[in-house]
Amino acid sequence: MTRVGVILNPTSGKGKGAQFGPRFVAELQRLGLSTVDLSGASYDEATENGRKAIAASTIDCLVVAGGDGMFHLGVNLCAGTAVPLGLMPCGTGNDAALELGIPADDPVAAAQLVVETLDNPRVVDLGLGITETRRFYFFNSASAGFDAIVNRRANRWKYPKGPARYTLAMLYELMTFDSIKYVAKVDGKEREIDGMLCAIANGPSYGGGMLVAPEASVEDGLLDLFIVHKISKAELIKVFPKVFTGEHVSHPAVEIVRTSSVTLASVGIPVYADGEPAGKLPLTVSVQPKALKVLAKHQHSVA
Repeated sequence: MTRVGVILNPTSGKGKGAQFGPRFVAELQRLGLSTVDLSGASYDEATENGRKAIAASTIDCLVVAGGDGMFHLGVNLCAGTAVPLGLMPCGTGNDAALELGIPADDPVAAAQLVVETLDNPRVVDLGLGITETRRFYFFNSASAGFDAIVNRRANRWKYPKGPARYTLAMLYELMTFDSIKYVAKVDGKEREIDGMLCAIANGPSYGGGMLVAPEASVEDGLLDLFIVHKISKAELIKVFPKVFTGEHVSHPAVEIVRTSSVTLASVGIPVYADGEPAGKLPLTVSVQPKALKVLAKHQHSVA
Protein backbone atom coordinates (compact mmCIF):
# COMPACT_ATOMS: atom_id res chain seq x y z
CA MET A 1 0.00 0.00 0.00
CA THR A 2 1.28 3.46 -0.92
CA ARG A 3 2.32 5.45 2.15
CA VAL A 4 1.51 9.16 1.88
CA GLY A 5 3.07 11.68 4.22
CA VAL A 6 0.64 14.53 4.85
CA ILE A 7 1.40 18.05 6.08
CA LEU A 8 -1.65 20.24 6.70
CA ASN A 9 -1.82 23.95 7.48
CA PRO A 10 -5.20 24.64 9.07
CA THR A 11 -4.65 28.41 8.91
CA SER A 12 -4.15 28.50 5.10
CA GLY A 13 -6.60 30.59 3.12
CA LYS A 14 -8.23 32.20 6.18
CA GLY A 15 -9.09 28.80 7.64
CA LYS A 16 -9.76 26.92 4.40
CA GLY A 17 -6.94 24.56 5.35
CA ALA A 18 -8.91 23.42 8.38
CA GLN A 19 -11.98 22.92 6.20
CA PHE A 20 -10.45 21.13 3.21
CA GLY A 21 -7.34 19.45 4.65
CA PRO A 22 -9.12 16.70 6.64
CA ARG A 23 -11.50 16.05 3.72
CA PHE A 24 -8.50 15.67 1.42
CA VAL A 25 -6.94 13.11 3.79
CA ALA A 26 -10.22 11.22 4.11
CA GLU A 27 -10.50 11.01 0.33
CA LEU A 28 -6.94 9.72 0.01
CA GLN A 29 -7.79 7.00 2.51
CA ARG A 30 -11.04 6.18 0.74
CA LEU A 31 -9.05 5.72 -2.46
CA GLY A 32 -6.88 3.13 -0.75
CA LEU A 33 -3.79 5.09 0.32
CA SER A 34 -2.19 4.88 3.76
CA THR A 35 -1.62 8.33 5.28
CA VAL A 36 0.95 9.46 7.85
CA ASP A 37 0.33 12.81 9.52
CA LEU A 38 3.57 14.84 9.52
CA SER A 39 1.96 18.16 10.43
CA GLY A 40 3.59 20.09 13.23
CA ALA A 41 2.79 22.90 15.62
CA SER A 42 5.03 25.14 13.52
CA TYR A 43 6.47 25.44 10.02
CA ASP A 44 9.87 24.29 11.32
CA GLU A 45 8.42 21.29 13.16
CA ALA A 46 6.51 20.15 10.08
CA THR A 47 9.67 20.55 8.00
CA GLU A 48 11.64 18.40 10.43
CA ASN A 49 8.91 15.75 10.49
CA GLY A 50 8.94 15.60 6.70
CA ARG A 51 12.72 15.50 6.50
CA LYS A 52 12.93 12.57 8.92
CA ALA A 53 10.23 10.62 7.09
CA ILE A 54 11.94 11.05 3.73
CA ALA A 55 15.38 10.17 5.14
CA ALA A 56 13.98 7.04 6.79
CA SER A 57 12.05 6.03 3.64
CA THR A 58 8.85 5.66 5.65
CA ILE A 59 6.75 7.44 3.00
CA ASP A 60 6.40 6.92 -0.76
CA CYS A 61 5.18 10.44 -1.51
CA LEU A 62 4.48 13.70 0.32
CA VAL A 63 1.38 15.87 0.03
CA VAL A 64 0.75 19.29 1.52
CA ALA A 65 -2.49 21.20 2.00
CA GLY A 66 -2.28 24.97 1.84
CA GLY A 67 -1.07 27.72 -0.45
CA ASP A 68 2.22 28.60 -2.09
CA GLY A 69 3.98 28.78 1.27
CA MET A 70 3.10 25.18 2.05
CA PHE A 71 4.09 24.09 -1.44
CA HIS A 72 7.43 25.85 -0.86
CA LEU A 73 7.86 23.75 2.28
CA GLY A 74 7.17 20.58 0.31
CA VAL A 75 9.48 21.62 -2.53
CA ASN A 76 12.38 22.02 -0.13
CA LEU A 77 11.73 18.57 1.33
CA CYS A 78 11.34 16.69 -1.95
CA ALA A 79 13.78 18.52 -4.26
CA GLY A 80 16.47 16.20 -5.54
CA THR A 81 14.85 13.10 -4.03
CA ALA A 82 12.80 10.29 -5.54
CA VAL A 83 9.81 11.32 -3.39
CA PRO A 84 7.08 13.02 -5.46
CA LEU A 85 5.14 15.99 -4.08
CA GLY A 86 1.38 16.46 -4.20
CA LEU A 87 -0.75 19.48 -3.35
CA MET A 88 -4.22 20.23 -2.03
CA PRO A 89 -4.47 23.94 -2.93
CA CYS A 90 -6.42 25.97 -0.37
CA GLY A 91 -4.34 29.08 0.28
CA THR A 92 -4.71 32.78 -0.35
CA GLY A 93 -2.08 32.40 -3.07
CA ASN A 94 -2.27 29.32 -5.30
CA ASP A 95 0.12 30.16 -8.13
CA ALA A 96 1.85 26.77 -8.02
CA ALA A 97 -1.51 25.03 -8.35
CA LEU A 98 -2.46 27.28 -11.26
CA GLU A 99 0.74 26.41 -13.11
CA LEU A 100 0.35 22.68 -12.39
CA GLY A 101 -3.34 22.49 -13.21
CA ILE A 102 -4.42 21.35 -9.75
CA PRO A 103 -7.95 22.51 -8.83
CA ALA A 104 -8.11 24.74 -5.75
CA ASP A 105 -10.53 24.20 -2.86
CA ASP A 106 -11.55 20.78 -4.19
CA PRO A 107 -10.26 18.01 -1.91
CA VAL A 108 -11.89 15.21 -3.88
CA ALA A 109 -10.38 16.25 -7.21
CA ALA A 110 -6.96 16.92 -5.61
CA ALA A 111 -6.92 13.46 -3.99
CA GLN A 112 -7.96 11.77 -7.22
CA LEU A 113 -5.15 13.58 -9.04
CA VAL A 114 -2.63 12.23 -6.52
CA VAL A 115 -3.80 8.68 -7.16
CA GLU A 116 -3.92 9.11 -10.95
CA THR A 117 -0.36 10.47 -11.21
CA LEU A 118 1.49 8.36 -8.63
CA ASP A 119 2.95 6.06 -11.27
CA ASN A 120 3.77 8.86 -13.72
CA PRO A 121 4.57 12.12 -11.91
CA ARG A 122 5.41 15.29 -13.80
CA VAL A 123 9.08 16.31 -13.57
CA VAL A 124 9.73 20.05 -13.29
CA ASP A 125 12.58 22.51 -12.83
CA LEU A 126 13.29 24.50 -9.69
CA GLY A 127 15.38 27.52 -8.83
CA LEU A 128 18.10 27.14 -6.21
CA GLY A 129 18.73 30.30 -4.20
CA ILE A 130 21.54 31.09 -1.81
CA THR A 131 21.67 34.08 0.54
CA GLU A 132 24.06 34.63 3.46
CA THR A 133 21.65 32.87 5.81
CA ARG A 134 19.77 30.36 3.66
CA ARG A 135 19.99 27.82 0.89
CA PHE A 136 16.58 27.10 -0.59
CA TYR A 137 14.69 25.82 -3.59
CA PHE A 138 11.75 27.70 -5.09
CA PHE A 139 9.04 26.78 -7.57
CA ASN A 140 7.51 30.12 -8.58
CA SER A 141 9.99 32.92 -7.92
CA ALA A 142 12.56 34.63 -5.76
CA SER A 143 12.05 38.38 -5.54
CA ALA A 144 14.16 41.24 -4.18
CA GLY A 145 12.78 44.74 -4.59
CA PHE A 146 9.72 46.84 -3.96
CA ASP A 147 7.40 43.82 -3.88
CA ALA A 148 9.61 42.05 -1.31
CA ILE A 149 9.78 45.20 0.84
CA VAL A 150 5.97 45.45 0.77
CA ASN A 151 5.72 41.76 1.65
CA ARG A 152 8.02 42.29 4.63
CA ARG A 153 5.99 45.29 5.82
CA ALA A 154 2.68 43.42 5.48
CA ASN A 155 4.03 40.43 7.41
CA ARG A 156 4.86 42.71 10.34
CA TRP A 157 1.26 43.91 10.58
CA LYS A 158 -1.47 41.79 12.14
CA TYR A 159 -4.24 44.04 10.85
CA PRO A 160 -6.05 44.47 8.60
CA LYS A 161 -6.53 40.92 7.39
CA GLY A 162 -6.42 39.80 3.76
CA PRO A 163 -5.38 41.73 0.62
CA ALA A 164 -6.10 45.12 2.20
CA ARG A 165 -3.02 44.68 4.39
CA TYR A 166 -0.78 44.41 1.31
CA THR A 167 -2.44 47.39 -0.38
CA LEU A 168 -1.88 49.54 2.69
CA ALA A 169 1.68 48.26 3.06
CA MET A 170 2.36 49.22 -0.57
CA LEU A 171 1.04 52.75 -0.03
CA TYR A 172 3.05 53.06 3.19
CA GLU A 173 6.30 51.98 1.52
CA LEU A 174 5.72 54.21 -1.51
CA MET A 175 6.03 57.28 0.72
CA THR A 176 9.74 56.65 1.29
CA PHE A 177 10.70 54.21 -1.45
CA ASP A 178 13.44 55.09 -3.92
CA SER A 179 14.86 53.00 -6.70
CA ILE A 180 17.33 50.27 -5.81
CA LYS A 181 20.88 50.15 -7.12
CA TYR A 182 21.65 46.52 -7.97
CA VAL A 183 24.92 44.99 -9.03
CA ALA A 184 23.98 41.95 -11.06
CA LYS A 185 25.71 39.08 -12.78
CA VAL A 186 23.57 37.37 -15.43
CA ASP A 187 25.05 34.18 -16.87
CA GLY A 188 28.45 35.45 -15.76
CA LYS A 189 28.10 38.92 -17.32
CA GLU A 190 28.12 41.87 -14.90
CA ARG A 191 25.71 44.76 -15.20
CA GLU A 192 24.34 47.53 -13.01
CA ILE A 193 20.59 48.01 -12.61
CA ASP A 194 18.76 51.04 -11.21
CA GLY A 195 15.32 49.62 -10.70
CA MET A 196 12.16 49.24 -8.67
CA LEU A 197 12.45 45.47 -8.38
CA CYS A 198 14.13 42.35 -9.66
CA ALA A 199 12.60 38.90 -9.49
CA ILE A 200 13.84 35.56 -10.77
CA ALA A 201 10.91 33.56 -12.09
CA ASN A 202 10.78 29.82 -12.68
CA GLY A 203 7.02 29.86 -13.33
CA PRO A 204 4.93 32.62 -14.90
CA SER A 205 3.18 33.98 -11.80
CA TYR A 206 3.55 34.67 -8.09
CA GLY A 207 1.95 36.79 -5.39
CA GLY A 208 -1.60 35.56 -5.97
CA GLY A 209 -1.89 35.79 -9.74
CA MET A 210 0.70 38.39 -10.72
CA LEU A 211 1.69 37.19 -14.20
CA VAL A 212 5.16 38.71 -14.04
CA ALA A 213 6.83 36.46 -16.61
CA PRO A 214 4.09 35.18 -18.92
CA GLU A 215 6.46 33.11 -21.07
CA ALA A 216 8.26 31.40 -18.17
CA SER A 217 8.01 27.63 -18.01
CA VAL A 218 8.86 25.18 -15.23
CA GLU A 219 10.06 22.70 -17.86
CA ASP A 220 12.36 24.72 -20.14
CA GLY A 221 15.59 24.48 -18.13
CA LEU A 222 15.81 28.27 -17.78
CA LEU A 223 14.81 31.11 -15.46
CA ASP A 224 13.32 34.50 -16.34
CA LEU A 225 14.92 37.54 -14.72
CA PHE A 226 12.13 40.12 -14.38
CA ILE A 227 13.29 43.74 -14.04
CA VAL A 228 11.31 46.91 -13.55
CA HIS A 229 13.74 49.75 -14.23
CA LYS A 230 13.48 53.06 -12.42
CA ILE A 231 10.19 54.87 -12.97
CA SER A 232 8.23 57.44 -10.99
CA LYS A 233 6.01 56.31 -8.14
CA ALA A 234 2.96 57.49 -10.07
CA GLU A 235 4.02 55.38 -13.04
CA LEU A 236 4.63 52.36 -10.79
CA ILE A 237 1.09 52.65 -9.41
CA LYS A 238 -0.19 52.91 -12.98
CA VAL A 239 1.74 49.89 -14.25
CA PHE A 240 1.26 47.60 -11.26
CA PRO A 241 -2.33 46.43 -11.98
CA LYS A 242 -1.23 45.26 -15.44
CA VAL A 243 0.87 42.45 -13.94
CA PHE A 244 -2.34 40.50 -13.36
CA THR A 245 -2.96 40.30 -17.11
CA GLY A 246 0.61 40.25 -18.40
CA GLU A 247 0.13 43.57 -20.23
CA HIS A 248 2.98 45.11 -18.23
CA VAL A 249 5.59 43.40 -20.44
CA SER A 250 5.08 46.04 -23.16
CA HIS A 251 6.05 48.87 -20.80
CA PRO A 252 9.48 50.35 -21.69
CA ALA A 253 10.67 50.03 -18.08
CA VAL A 254 10.04 46.28 -18.01
CA GLU A 255 12.80 43.89 -19.08
CA ILE A 256 12.75 40.08 -19.02
CA VAL A 257 15.99 38.18 -19.54
CA ARG A 258 16.08 34.42 -20.09
CA THR A 259 18.97 33.01 -18.06
CA SER A 260 20.31 29.99 -16.17
CA SER A 261 22.04 31.84 -13.33
CA VAL A 262 21.73 35.24 -11.65
CA THR A 263 23.50 37.02 -8.82
CA LEU A 264 21.96 40.16 -7.33
CA ALA A 265 23.64 42.40 -4.77
CA SER A 266 22.42 45.50 -2.95
CA VAL A 267 22.21 46.72 0.63
CA GLY A 268 19.45 45.71 3.04
CA ILE A 269 16.98 44.43 0.45
CA PRO A 270 14.91 41.43 1.62
CA VAL A 271 14.54 38.29 -0.45
CA TYR A 272 11.25 36.39 -0.63
CA ALA A 273 10.94 32.96 -2.23
CA ASP A 274 7.43 31.76 -3.12
CA GLY A 275 6.21 34.44 -0.69
CA GLU A 276 8.36 33.17 2.19
CA PRO A 277 11.23 35.19 3.76
CA ALA A 278 14.62 33.89 2.59
CA GLY A 279 17.19 36.37 3.91
CA LYS A 280 18.62 39.48 2.25
CA LEU A 281 20.70 40.34 -0.77
CA PRO A 282 23.20 39.29 -2.02
CA LEU A 283 21.36 36.41 -3.69
CA THR A 284 22.70 33.81 -6.09
CA VAL A 285 20.20 31.76 -8.10
CA SER A 286 20.70 28.92 -10.53
CA VAL A 287 18.21 26.75 -12.39
CA GLN A 288 17.94 23.11 -11.32
CA PRO A 289 16.51 21.20 -14.28
CA LYS A 290 14.18 18.30 -13.55
CA ALA A 291 14.74 18.66 -9.80
CA LEU A 292 11.23 17.80 -8.58
CA LYS A 293 8.68 15.08 -9.18
CA VAL A 294 5.20 16.51 -8.72
CA LEU A 295 1.86 14.73 -8.65
CA ALA A 296 0.23 16.64 -11.47
CA LYS A 297 -0.72 15.90 -15.03
CA HIS A 298 1.84 16.43 -17.75
CA GLN A 299 1.67 19.66 -19.70
CA HIS A 300 0.26 18.02 -22.81
CA SER A 301 -2.43 16.16 -20.87
CA VAL A 302 -6.06 17.07 -21.41
CA ALA A 303 -8.19 17.28 -18.26
